[in-house]
Amino acid sequence: MTGAKFGLLASALAALALAGCATMGTDNSPGAALPGSVGPAAAKRFEAVRHSPPELRAFLYRMPKGADLHNHLTGAVYAETYLRLAAAQGLCFETGTKFLVLPTKAEPCGDTAQSPRPVVGVVIADPTLYPVALDALSTRDALPVSGYSLRDQFFATFGRFSAADGAVGDLLAEVVDRAGRQGEQHIELMVSFQTRTAAGIGKRQPWTDDLRAMADRLVAAGLAGVIPQARADIDAAESRMRSLLGCGTPAARPGCAVSVRYIQQVTRTQAPGAVFAATLFNALLAAQEPRVVGLTFVAPEDNPTALADYDRHMRMIAETRRRFPGTNVALHAGELTLGLVPPEELRHHIRMAVEVAGARRIGHGVGLMLEDDPRGLLRGMAARKVAVEINLTSNALILGVAGKEHPFPLYRAAGVPTVIATDDEGISRIDLTNELQRAVTEFGLGYADLVGLARASLEHSFLPGGSLWEAGCGAEARSDACRAVLERSEKARVQWRLEEALRRFEREVEEGTV
Repeated sequence: MTGAKFGLLASALAALALAGCATMGTDNSPGAALPGSVGPAAAKRFEAVRHSPPELRAFLYRMPKGADLHNHLTGAVYAETYLRLAAAQGLCFETGTKFLVLPTKAEPCGDTAQSPRPVVGVVIADPTLYPVALDALSTRDALPVSGYSLRDQFFATFGRFSAADGAVGDLLAEVVDRAGRQGEQHIELMVSFQTRTAAGIGKRQPWTDDLRAMADRLVAAGLAGVIPQARADIDAAESRMRSLLGCGTPAARPGCAVSVRYIQQVTRTQAPGAVFAATLFNALLAAQEPRVVGLTFVAPEDNPTALADYDRHMRMIAETRRRFPGTNVALHAGELTLGLVPPEELRHHIRMAVEVAGARRIGHGVGLMLEDDPRGLLRGMAARKVAVEINLTSNALILGVAGKEHPFPLYRAAGVPTVIATDDEGISRIDLTNELQRAVTEFGLGYADLVGLARASLEHSFLPGGSLWEAGCGAEARSDACRAVLERSEKARVQWRLEEALRRFEREVEEGTV
């Protein structure tokens, strides 16, 4: 155990010896029993500011938060950072395509703003080009026009900044420190450590729909041999992040206190062999590398390949979980709406993600009521405790779904666990505080609801160890039992850290500093 972890454990045990464990219910649906530890002073202050957007923003920014469980690392970085990194690398900005590109001997970067490929340093200094570049790498100032939607702009940004997204440690530093400044305890970032290499192995193998035989072939082709490089990449990225944040020094920035884990991405628009190889590799990596806690499928769900192979993909994940039963799966499913695809494509994506692939969390889930038997699906998700990662701004931008059109209240009313997340906060120009504010203004949530959502986000995280609450650490539990849970469970320790932060916040509100 590191010194930092030992200090956190010792602090938590000491606090428990004095206070005992607080009561907490993980069901955040309306009418559920709310935890007794929701601070009355904070709740009163929340009601006083809830109709004043500037004051509400300030309150929510200071409020302790649980985890952001749906956050794509490259999409979480702001365009300003990509331009800074691109300038440091000597990249060019193609004014026609609006891509960041590497210079070549044949096509070097221009040294003036009038060049078709000015060096990014020139772009940053130019008052006309700089806002154009910012808009190109995000949804800032984006407006839908005929033949080009906000959805098109959103997904176009990934290719445009991809030449500058290799400095993973720098990206981590920005995103994790932003989380720390907002009082987040934990973050699970979607990443792709060596998945391209694994997919390449799959591309070289002849495909068969006998998934067991295909998996044997892919594993034998050397997937495990890619793991050391993936672990080395994580080591290097985290070392760079800690250096930039000053972790372990008196000048340590807030991000140093955030628990960070990774969910490996599989790009589902590839050929079957590449998809299956990446899926198996990610499970292999998670089994050997504790910082990797699960896998997910990414890329537009309405892509022709993603649609045509959806059922096959779910069976791939099921076979992967059969081989590696401990694999955590969080799937983008139901990030669709009527008009984006034919109605026939909306009937079963969420259900198959839950019932076939065994997903423990669903990302988006917007197409809920367009599925066959949605009420039965809700009952099944509630019974399995499958959480839904709600991304309000992303759904508004990409799908045009917001407010009364969004199924967020339906999930809550059915007792399905929900958590608030950001998706791609850099591209969308938001943060987790903004998403909580949207939840308040669009759905009328109260302070107790927000605390419940924060607790649910840690309850449904993929952190190892048992839950503080499922272990029976309620008001009637003995403090020594709670100490035993903390000693053996990282999840419980992070949950307890949130409880301590909420108590500090309550005192700050009482003192009038919030």
